[in-house]
Amino acid sequence: PVREVVRMIVGILRLDLMIRGAHSLKEKRRAVKGYKDRIRVRYNVSIAEVGDHDFYQRADLAVVCVGTDVGYVQGLLQKVVNQVPYVRDLELIDFDIEIL
Repeated sequence: PVREVVRMIVGILRLDLMIRGAHSLKEKRRAVKGYKDRIRVRYNVSIAEVGDHDFYQRADLAVVCVGTDVGYVQGLLQKVVNQVPYVRDLELIDFDIEIL
């Protein structure tokens, strides 16, 4: 049997966030962990802190999803971006979406 080749689309979202009110790494971890857990469950994506580890009020996160449709992957990552303003302690400074 001939196996159908399916095009795999990988989307990478980079979020640069400000954590308002964080005065220690413990407070930062609490805010970032809560956000990561909600995004992971709600959108079924992988999310990790990839930078700014030693800064109390900054977080650099990467979100990755895989699909077969560019529009779906782009839209899903944009939904993740659109959720940031609704998170009490987080403020979006910048973001970048890359599709591979």
